[in-house]
Amino acid sequence: MFNFTATPPLSLYIHIPWCVRKCPYCDFNSHEAREGIPEDTYITALVADLEQDLPAAWGRTIETVFIGGGTPSLFSPEGIDRLLGAVRARVPLKPDAEITLEANPGTVDQARFKGFRDAGINRLSIGVQSFQAGLLQRIGRIHNDTDAIAAIEAAQQAGFSNLNLDLMFGLPGQTIEQALADLRIATALQPAHISWYELTIEPNTWFHRHPPERPVDDDLWEMQQSGRVLLDAAGFERYEISAYARDGRLCRHNMNYWQFGDYFGIGAGAHAKISDAATQGITRTSRVRHPRTYLDTAHSTQRISTTSRLSVDDVVLEFAMNALRLEQGFSPATFTAATGLPYAAIEAFVNNGLADGLLSLLDDTIKPTQRGQRYLNELLQQWMPEATQ
Repeated sequence: MFNFTATPPLSLYIHIPWCVRKCPYCDFNSHEAREGIPEDTYITALVADLEQDLPAAWGRTIETVFIGGGTPSLFSPEGIDRLLGAVRARVPLKPDAEITLEANPGTVDQARFKGFRDAGINRLSIGVQSFQAGLLQRIGRIHNDTDAIAAIEAAQQAGFSNLNLDLMFGLPGQTIEQALADLRIATALQPAHISWYELTIEPNTWFHRHPPERPVDDDLWEMQQSGRVLLDAAGFERYEISAYARDGRLCRHNMNYWQFGDYFGIGAGAHAKISDAATQGITRTSRVRHPRTYLDTAHSTQRISTTSRLSVDDVVLEFAMNALRLEQGFSPATFTAATGLPYAAIEAFVNNGLADGLLSLLDDTIKPTQRGQRYLNELLQQWMPEATQ
């Protein structure tokens, strides 16, 4: 079925599920920390979780680490130092490994940021979402615009040059000018990276049960296109649909996802995907979601909620869902290297996209056209197994 000549790059995702307050749009596995956070116990569980996974990737090196949530910055710098020390003691990390921590304004200060840097965090991602106080209230954020700017400046003063700001557009009641104003403020603060993505209404969220009034589709498209022009003029190059980097400082961890690399995933609700050259297979696993259940099972196989061996159809679709988001596109050779499959496995899908004007093929590079980017969901529908039957 698969024929790997080498295994893909390997990353590590660590999930910390607690937050101060659940946002109404959030469908991540996050839980309000109403009764405190069992930091030490959870770190011990994470280490036990990782140890049980190591045989699946003996001899391989971790290239990036991403600590996400929830709000990981609720953990103490000492706890993050203990966690990263335990990781380094058990699995090789690349000498220049990118190690990211997510943080939210209102949960950090300069001393805390410095502690995270001393612990080994070298990339910080701050969940700003907007610099408009009224819009922040509408989406349930606990911070305001002043808090956001103060957190960014504190991170920079603590020595973080590789800094990402998360921003959203298409917020309830947001105008095109407000969306662009957020970008002007963000670029003036000179982060290395901006993640700028559209608010989507996901199942099992408060907004899904109580839908807010959002900008119409034409305004959303204008926000995205005008925002891209503004970011480009400020020196931020778009390399993925929602990711913009300055001076080539792409998010290496996310690039590994988008290029169908492998990753360990530890923590409540975390997902993992590992390719095995010996068995010529790809396995995906997920952990139990609730923090208490995870703590109770982390030292055993019961921590695993689901396990599946990916089929050719699974891999083709998952590869497309990631690679077609990239500005650089992909080549037949990179598809084969990442998936262990021949180009013939996707040739019919590519030809359909070319015929419909949703894909382009130039110098062995396959990527969406501008129309394909706008109608990406429709393009991905063509990569469903039944599309060529």
